[in-house]
Amino acid sequence: MATLAAVIASLLLAPTLAYAAENAPDAAALWFDWSRAWFAAILVLVCGAVIVCTEMAKHGWSTYVRPIAGLAAIDDAVGRATEMGRPILFVPGIMDLDQIETVAGLTVLAHVGEKAAQYDTALEVPTARSLVMTAAREGLQGAYLAAGRPEGFNEERVYYVTDDQFGYVAYTCGWMAREKPAACFYLGKFFAESLLFAETGNSIGAIQLAGTAEPAQLPFFVAACDYTLIGEELFAASAYLSGEPQQLGTLKGQDFGKLLAGGLLVIGCVLATLSAMSPGNETLRRSFSYFTHVILGKGE
Repeated sequence: MATLAAVIASLLLAPTLAYAAENAPDAAALWFDWSRAWFAAILVLVCGAVIVCTEMAKHGWSTYVRPIAGLAAIDDAVGRATEMGRPILFVPGIMDLDQIETVAGLTVLAHVGEKAAQYDTALEVPTARSLVMTAAREGLQGAYLAAGRPEGFNEERVYYVTDDQFGYVAYTCGWMAREKPAACFYLGKFFAESLLFAETGNSIGAIQLAGTAEPAQLPFFVAACDYTLIGEELFAASAYLSGEPQQLGTLKGQDFGKLLAGGLLVIGCVLATLSAMSPGNETLRRSFSYFTHVILGKGE
């Protein structure tokens, strides 16, 4: 058996060894592409910042996250629904779990579910994807368990409607018109249906909180909803609500990466401006070319 294994290994490695013997310099060069050294340095800085900030947060270093009005209003929205004796509607977008916005929306759903469990308020979650339904059920079941009321969880209130965009919208808006929820949450990936949801909720007098990273849909949510999570505020919601050191550290580390990207953009703009103002200056021209093509580009 050992001999057979050695023969198979030699057959598999023969082409690689032959290539390395015939093209030794080229084979050695394949280990590292030096034209991408700046990209590697930036990658190490960003990843290092995330790791360092996460470890600092684990060891008790305070991490400040600015207040986000929409997330701070979740308790008020759930409390209002409880006082009025009306249900809560949560729409996790219309896309599947392969979209990060859907995952971020389900994270907020767990927090809303925990508050709803504490106040014993009905929570309705219609979904447009079967996998989202399964993930939402599991998340809510854990939230009710964390709240100490596992018996209050009703999986029949988390259900699949249809994959069809406007079929899902028609059902959800019809349910809103009939049941008149006191609070509506729209957190996930939305397209043309965003205004239909928001206007229907506005017409029944519900307090509404929306969030998406789709720039084309944000104006509709801003115009028709009480609170709107804009862009990355939706992704920061998990760290903001949970307060877990790992998530807070990751959030702060990513902010350092954004500062680095902003600094590089400023340097690039300054070099471009100086190069345009002094077209005959060869040093500025070469510096700008090196910065754009090597540091920010794909290497030489």
